[in-house]
Amino acid sequence: MIVRSGIRFLSTAGALALVAGLSPAYAQDAAPADAELSSQVQDIVVTARRRDETLQQTPIAITAISPVQLEAKAAINIGDLQGAAPNVLITNQNSGAAAANVSIRGLTFADVEKSFEPTVGVVVDGVFIGTSTGQFFDFFDISQIEVLRGPQGTLFGRNTIGGVINIRRTRPTGEWGGKFELSYGNYKTWAGRAVVNAPIIDGVLAAKAFYFHNQSDGYYRHGVTGKRVGASNNENFGASFLFTPSGNFDALLTLEKQVQDFDPVNSNISNSSEVFCAFEPAAECNRNTTSDLYTVFNSPAHSSYKAPAATLEMNLDLGGIKLTSITGYREAKEAQTQDFDASSTDLYYVNRTQKFHQFSQELRGAGKFSDSFDYVVGAFFYDSKYHLVQETRIFGGPAPTQDITGTSQSYAFFGDFNLQLIDKVRLSFGGRWTHDKKTSENFVTPTQFPKASYSGSKFTPKVGLDYRPTDDLMVYTSWSRGYRSGGLSGRGQTLISSTTPYGPETVDSYEVGLKSAFLDKRVLFNIAGFYSDYKSLQQNTTIPIAGGIGNETVVTNVGSATIKGLEAELTAKPVRGLTLTASLGLLRSKFKGFLTQAPVGGVLTTFDYSANNLIYNPRQTFSATADYVMPLNFGEARFNVSYRNIAPYDQQISLGPTTTVGGIVVVNGNDPRVRSDRQGLIDASASLVFDINGNKARVTAYGRNLADDRGPTAAFTVAGLFSFASAREPRTYGLQFGYEF
Repeated sequence: MIVRSGIRFLSTAGALALVAGLSPAYAQDAAPADAELSSQVQDIVVTARRRDETLQQTPIAITAISPVQLEAKAAINIGDLQGAAPNVLITNQNSGAAAANVSIRGLTFADVEKSFEPTVGVVVDGVFIGTSTGQFFDFFDISQIEVLRGPQGTLFGRNTIGGVINIRRTRPTGEWGGKFELSYGNYKTWAGRAVVNAPIIDGVLAAKAFYFHNQSDGYYRHGVTGKRVGASNNENFGASFLFTPSGNFDALLTLEKQVQDFDPVNSNISNSSEVFCAFEPAAECNRNTTSDLYTVFNSPAHSSYKAPAATLEMNLDLGGIKLTSITGYREAKEAQTQDFDASSTDLYYVNRTQKFHQFSQELRGAGKFSDSFDYVVGAFFYDSKYHLVQETRIFGGPAPTQDITGTSQSYAFFGDFNLQLIDKVRLSFGGRWTHDKKTSENFVTPTQFPKASYSGSKFTPKVGLDYRPTDDLMVYTSWSRGYRSGGLSGRGQTLISSTTPYGPETVDSYEVGLKSAFLDKRVLFNIAGFYSDYKSLQQNTTIPIAGGIGNETVVTNVGSATIKGLEAELTAKPVRGLTLTASLGLLRSKFKGFLTQAPVGGVLTTFDYSANNLIYNPRQTFSATADYVMPLNFGEARFNVSYRNIAPYDQQISLGPTTTVGGIVVVNGNDPRVRSDRQGLIDASASLVFDINGNKARVTAYGRNLADDRGPTAAFTVAGLFSFASAREPRTYGLQFGYEF
C-alpha cells in the first residue's frame, strides 16, 4: 500500500514538474528583486544542524516554513501546522493551558502532566519547553519555523525521540520600525498584535517590544442555556534587547510573559455500557462523535495560566570556533476546574492547581578541524520542579485529594561531525550521553506514600552518509537512536503505582532520502522513507481501582512497536508569481507484545493490547497549497488556497471489543469513540498589500475549514465509568488589517 501510494504521488509530482517545464517562456527571464515573484524557488537557509546551510543541502528530513507563508495562510498558532508537513499532527489539549499534543512520524505522548516529557520537542529561540503546557505557540513575530522529523539528540540541548519543532523569533533590528495587526472573525474572535523595534545606543544596543492578544467567545453552545461557551483570552507580551559591543560578540536577552484564561469544555460521549449514563439525562448519553460534540452540558469551569520566562543567548566568535550559550528560565502557575463527566449532573468535577519551573543551560561550540571536517559539540543541563494539588468531586461529594511534588534533572554531552570522505561524499556522525534523575512525593489523603526516585543514563549515536553527484541532487541515508528517560507516574493513586518507576524507551530510526531540483530550480522534490523500531514503549493506561476517585492513569513499559513510512514534498513555480506546494506522509505502525495488568473483580488480570492502533498515527496526511502574488500599481494582490487531508487516527489506548484466551483478555482494538473521522480541511485567504511611502499596509480576508468539517480533536474513555471529548475548530472566517513600517 505504501509503495502504491508512493507511486501515485511520484506520478503527480512528475505531472507538476511537466507543467512547470511547459509554462510560458517569460518565466525564464531574469528574476525580479522580489523573491516571491522570482521564476525560481529560492534557497532557504536553515540552522537545524546548528550550521547555516540550505534546506536542499541538509541531509535530514526537514520542513521549513517562512513568515511570508504564515502570513499568507493567516496562521495564528502552532496548530495551523497540523497536516501541513508530512506525518505531523498538532492538536490542542484542553486539559492544560496552551497545551499541545504533537506527533511526528507516529511518535507522541498525549498528556499534560508535568511528570512526563514531551516526545516531540518544541524549541523556542533555542530553549526546550519541558512540558506540553505552553507549547501551543503564537505565530506573529516569527523569523522561521523548522520541523525536523526523527530523533535529534546530537544537535539540540534536550534529547528528543520523535523530532523537533524549532521556532526562531525575530531579533531586534536596531532601527525604528514595527508591524501591527488587528483581526476580527466569527464567534466574536478578535486579535491584536504589535512589534516595535527601536535603537537605544546606535550600533551597540537595540530593543524590541511585543504584545499579542487573542480572544473568542468559543464555538460550543450549551444545550440548556443556549449560550456560547468555551471562551478564551490569550496574551503574550515582553521585550528583547540585543547587545553588540563588538563585531565578534552579541547577547540577546528576552523577557516575556504568557497569560491565558479560558473556560474548559468537554463533550459527553458516554454510552449505555458505562456507569455514568445511568445517572445522566437520557438525551446527554449515546451521542455521536461529530456534530453532537458542539453542543455541551457542562457545569461552569475556568482555567487561569501565567507563565513568565527569560532567555539569554550569547555568541562569541573566536575565529576558529564559535561559542554559544543559551540560558532559559520559565515558570508557570495554573488553576483549572473542569467538568469531566460533561453532563448537567454533578458526577465528576476536578479542581487542579499547580506550580512549575524549569531552568536550562546549553553551551555549544562549532568550528572546523579542516576544510573537510567540521563539528558541533556541546553540554546541556536541565532542572525542573512541579507541585500539583488535585481535588476531585464525585457524585457531588469529595474524593481523596492528591498532593504531589516532582523533580527532574538531566545533564548531557553531545557532538555532531561532518567529514568529507571523498569528492561529493560526506560522512555525518555523532552521539549523545544523557543522565536523568527524577523524584516524586505523593500524598493521597489520608496516605503519605514514600518518596520515590528514578535515575538512568543512555548513550545514543547517529551516523549518516550523503552523496551529491550534482548541485541539484543529493541522496542520503542515516541511522539514529532516540531516547526518552524513564520516570514516575504523576497520577498514581496506590502505593505500587506511586512508587514504581517505569523505564526508558528507545527508538532505532533508519532513513533514506533524496533531495532534488529541476528545471533551473523551478521545481524542488524531496522524498524520504523511514523505519522506526520502538522498544520498551512507554504508554499511559487508565485502569479502575477500588475507592478513591475510582480510576488511575499509570505509565508502564508495555512492549515494542514498529513504524514505517514515506514522506514526500514538492515545490513548483510554473509561472511567475505562482507557487505550488504539496506534501504526502504515509504511515504504517503496529504494536508488538503490548501486555499490561489491571484488577478485575479483585483479581489481577492480564490484558493484551497488541492488536490496538498506536495513537495519533494516521495512515496518510496530504496537503496542497497554491499561492499567487500579482503585482499592482499600488502594491500587490495575494491569493492563497490550501487543502489538508488527514486520515482517521486513534486518540487514546483504550478498551474496545475483547475476547478471553487462556485467561488473558485480548483487546481487539481501541474504543471506536476515540477514533477521529477523516479530515478534509480547506483554507483560503485573499490580501491586498499597499505600498505607502515605503511602508506596507495589508487587508486580508480569510477562511479556515471552509467546508465546516466537524469532529473530535481529542477523546478519552475512563475505565468503564464515562467518556468525554473535545471538538476541532469549525468553519471560521474574518478580516485582518496589518501595517508595517
